[in-house]
Amino acid sequence: MSETRFSTRLGFLSGWRGTFAGFAVAAVLLFAVAPALLSDFRLNLLAKFLCFAMVAAGIGLAWGRGGMLTLGQGVFFAIGAYIMAMHLKIADAELRHDDVPDFMQIAGIRELPGYWQPFASPIVTLVAIAVLPAAIAALLGFGVFKRRVKGAYFAILSQALAAALAIYLTGQQSIGGFTGLNRFRSFFGFNLSDPANKQMLFFIASATLLLIVAITRQLMYSRYGELLVAVRDQEERVRFLGYDPANIKVVAFAVAAFFAGIAGALFVPIVGIISPADIGVVPSIAFLIGVAIGGRATLLGPVLGAIGVAWAQSAFSERFPSGWIYLQGALFIVVVGFFPAGIAGIWALRKRLRREPKPPAPEEPPVTEPEQLPVEAR
Repeated sequence: MSETRFSTRLGFLSGWRGTFAGFAVAAVLLFAVAPALLSDFRLNLLAKFLCFAMVAAGIGLAWGRGGMLTLGQGVFFAIGAYIMAMHLKIADAELRHDDVPDFMQIAGIRELPGYWQPFASPIVTLVAIAVLPAAIAALLGFGVFKRRVKGAYFAILSQALAAALAIYLTGQQSIGGFTGLNRFRSFFGFNLSDPANKQMLFFIASATLLLIVAITRQLMYSRYGELLVAVRDQEERVRFLGYDPANIKVVAFAVAAFFAGIAGALFVPIVGIISPADIGVVPSIAFLIGVAIGGRATLLGPVLGAIGVAWAQSAFSERFPSGWIYLQGALFIVVVGFFPAGIAGIWALRKRLRREPKPPAPEEPPVTEPEQLPVEAR
C-alpha cells in the first residue's frame, strides 16, 4: 500500500474514532449524568430543549450548508406536534369511553371530525409524523427552488407561511383554537403523570437527538454535502456542471422538515401542550437565533447553541423576567456582527491558528569585515 493511501485511510479512521468518542461522551452525559444530577423538573426541561436542538440540526443543514434561510420551521414543527396531539387526545377519550375529546364536548362538537379519525391508529400517526412534514416541504421546495427563488425572498416566504398557519390554527375550534391542545394523560399506553414515564420520554428524546446528529453528520460529510456547499457558494457553476441545484436544495429542506416534525411530535408529550403560540413567527425566529449563536456551518454548533440559548432563557428569565429578551437580542447582534460563524466558528479559528506553522524569520545577510572587502570597495 502506498504512503498516500495509507495516510488517507489513517485519517479516515482517526476521524471516525473521534466521532465515536464524541457520541460516547454525549451518551454518557445524557443517559447517566443528567438523570443523576438534575431534578425531575429540570430533566423534563432539558428534554424540551433537546426537541429544540433537533429543529436546530435541520436548520444547520439547510441554512449553514445550503444557504437557505429557513424562517418557517415552525410550520413543520406544528405538523408533527398537532398530529401527535390529536392521537393523544383520541386515546384519552377512548380511555374515558367518550366519542370525542374533552375540549370538543365543551365546544358542543358531538362527532369526531373526519380528518381526526385516521390518527386514532398509532401506526398511521407515526407514519404521518415522519412523512407529512417532509412531503409538504418537498412539494413546497420544488415549487420555490425550480423558480430559482432564494435569499431574502425565500426567507420572507417561509416566514409568511409560519404566520399564516398560526393564524389559521387560532380560528379552528376543532383543533383547540387559540388555546391549542393540552392536558394529555397517556402516551401510547403509558401514564404521563408517572415520573418514570417522564424520564422515559427524556431518554427517547436523547436517543432521537443522537440519531439526528448522526444522520446530519453523514449528510454533511458525504458527496451530497459537498454538492450542497457548492450550491450555496456557486450555484451557477453547479448548474453548469450538470447538476440541478433545485433538487439538491429540496433534499436538505425536506430533511430539515423531517427533523422538525419529529421534534414537534416529541415536544407534545414532554411539555403537555401545543398551541399556535408555539409555532408562529416568534418561535421560528427563536430556532434560528440558537443556530446562529452556536455556529450554523458546523455539526454541533446549532445543537449546542439551541440548548444553550434555551437554557439561558429559562435561567435568566427566572431571575430577570423583563430583561432576558434584551440580553438575547444583544447577544444575537454581537454574534452576527462580530462572529458571523458563531461560537463554534471562534473555536475552529483558534484550532486553525494553532495548527498553522509560523513563517520563518527572514535571514539577515552576513556582515562582512572591512579586512575581507576588496581594495576597490574600501
